[in-house]
Amino acid sequence: MDEDAFNLDIRKFLKEVGITSQREIEKVVRAGEVRGNVLKLRMTLSSETAPLNHVVEATIRLNPN
Repeated sequence: MDEDAFNLDIRKFLKEVGITSQREIEKVVRAGEVRGNVLKLRMTLSSETAPLNHVVEATIRLNPN
């Protein structure tokens, strides 16, 4: 395995996930589609070709007061 190419591909994937996820989150918040003042998020990373199932959860307060 070429470590440099592997790391570059991972970074490209994570950049795409990060940018597109941020846009989608901002879109629903700005559209007023969040019920209440808290946005609960869950991101699941899975693979069709490997036993990978990783879940990350977070809560974002929309009115931090």
